[in-house]
Amino acid sequence: MTVAAAHVPSRIALARLVTERRVAVASLGLVGLHVVDDNFVQPEPGMSPVDHLPGGLTQLALVVVAAGAYPRLRAGARAALALLFGFFGVVAGIEAVYYTFADRPSNDDFTGFLSLLAGFVLLGIGIRTLWQSRRIDDSRRRRYLRRGLISAAALALTAIVLFPVSIAYVVTHTARAVVPEPNLGAAHENVSFTTSDGLRLEGWFVPSRNGATVIAFPGRSGPQKHTRMLVEHGYGVLLFDRRGEGASQGDPNTFGWVGDRDLHAATDYLRSRPDVDASRIGAIGLSVGGEMLIHAAAHSDAFKAVVSEGGSGQSIRDHFVNTSTLDAILGFSAVTAATAVFTSTLPPPTLKSEIAKIAPTAVFLVYGENGQGGSEKKPNKLLHAAAREPKQLWEVPNGQHIAGITTEPAEYERRVIGFFDRTLLDPN
Repeated sequence: MTVAAAHVPSRIALARLVTERRVAVASLGLVGLHVVDDNFVQPEPGMSPVDHLPGGLTQLALVVVAAGAYPRLRAGARAALALLFGFFGVVAGIEAVYYTFADRPSNDDFTGFLSLLAGFVLLGIGIRTLWQSRRIDDSRRRRYLRRGLISAAALALTAIVLFPVSIAYVVTHTARAVVPEPNLGAAHENVSFTTSDGLRLEGWFVPSRNGATVIAFPGRSGPQKHTRMLVEHGYGVLLFDRRGEGASQGDPNTFGWVGDRDLHAATDYLRSRPDVDASRIGAIGLSVGGEMLIHAAAHSDAFKAVVSEGGSGQSIRDHFVNTSTLDAILGFSAVTAATAVFTSTLPPPTLKSEIAKIAPTAVFLVYGENGQGGSEKKPNKLLHAAAREPKQLWEVPNGQHIAGITTEPAEYERRVIGFFDRTLLDPN
């Protein structure tokens, strides 16, 4: 009886271990299910499973390897694996939560909720396993030194890798879900056009009264103030939902990779309209819209004048130019790599290498003195130096990010409208 009783705790511990492993593997399976659903079964409208092949297979392979390895690992390694994939499972479920509150759940959102639940289960398993496997048989000094080093390493991993990866996932899976109410200062038409990669984009068009047309980009929400200003001065305006946003098809990408294709489609559409003078097309891009506009104008003769406000960089390539090598690697390597995996797309060329190609199209760079903590100043000065004539640069005094129109409304209107008047209306 004494021998039998001695085996009871070990049998209980073994049963708990078997249960933990089964639950962990099942939870990893739910995370993998959402990866498959998101990338291959129910991709965004206009997208196909082939578009997500490299990134989707990479994510799925990591989950499968983790599920296969988990039962064979020691307690510390199992805990680390559970925490890592628990974090990813929760991040992958954020998309479902966002679209449920923004509009309603649909398509892969339902497996997204399963991924969210599985992520929390894995986090719980990881924390419990760490607690149960902690060492208490050494001296207190060694114990707390070891735990301190582990905690410091975990914080560094979170800051350098996990947080950037979560940012990359969110910006490549969520965007404005609904079409806002129009307040454009004039009657508009509902329009749509198709990109070179087959995506249908939806937008609004206000006809011109002075013979020139300006694209206000990106989206149909942020550029409405600028649209009203342009319409008041007689300009026609096209504004539209970029890919993955509002009523437009495609995958979202807040960093704007391949977003120049949307602008090329927009200029093709304007050139096809008989009421648009194809020699008098300009554009104003805000934040990432200004960055995408630089790429588009560098490879198109459709634009006569472009205004880029608040642009600075889209990936680690730009940040190598704008900051030190170490800052770029620590701050942007993980987010760029994760964005490439989640989108199956490589980052675009640097803005500095592109802006020199815009001439003879006129370019006007605008940035706020305090925009993004003052970090807009250096990249915009570098871009202005790299650009060829005709070019202009304006620092909005005390301005925040893309807030020139509200910080200095009269001066902003004078400068921006004056720029378009000279480049789009003056025959000389």
